[in-house]
Amino acid sequence: MRGARAVSFRQAGAGGDLSRLVPSPLGQDFYCRDTPLVARDLLGKILLKQEGGRWTGGFIVETEAYLGEADPASHAAGKMTPRNSVMFGPPGQSYVYFIYGMHFCFNSVAFQPGVQRAGAVLVRALEPALGLELMRERRGREKPEELASGPGMLTVALGISRADNGLPLWKPPLMVAEGAKDGSFQASNGVRIGIREGAGLPLRFYVPGSPFVSRQGRQNNGLVLPGE
Repeated sequence: MRGARAVSFRQAGAGGDLSRLVPSPLGQDFYCRDTPLVARDLLGKILLKQEGGRWTGGFIVETEAYLGEADPASHAAGKMTPRNSVMFGPPGQSYVYFIYGMHFCFNSVAFQPGVQRAGAVLVRALEPALGLELMRERRGREKPEELASGPGMLTVALGISRADNGLPLWKPPLMVAEGAKDGSFQASNGVRIGIREGAGLPLRFYVPGSPFVSRQGRQNNGLVLPGE
């Protein structure tokens, strides 16, 4: 997004002082829709994690949609296994998995029951907004742009692990809450990152101009998502 205006939800006053936030979690119905729509609509929402009485969290600025059996890049493309069973529902749960023997990835299970059999949205990047000191301690980094600008980075920063797999996302310790107002930013989309099968599908969604989008995402030119 070379030349794009820098976008920051905190600087724009979109609930940036989350220390005073009374979270309004998204209900399960939010996730019972077409997976790409949920992926787009998660932009600007707030991902929150509580551990030991302390909260960390931030505005979601980049996501990827993974569909069911018809999506060759999806964990649900094959049969149901102990690893991917959470993807088959019910919607509104966390799906956390370990990848490359290095880090965890956080997803929200999202699909339209009766139409889709499985689906999930990978959260790729956050704009940190709550518990930054704890996030810095966990990540060993100082700059906000280096705390959660990648799927592995954000799980470390928020302390998300395999123990958080299969949790409902509308109550502690792991929640997604209302954040930036609808219409306060423009969502863009492009191809997903780091996959071979289904690589041409424009199922990655991000906030153009945000310096908190993952490095790979900033290098990937996107397409403006048309209105519904």
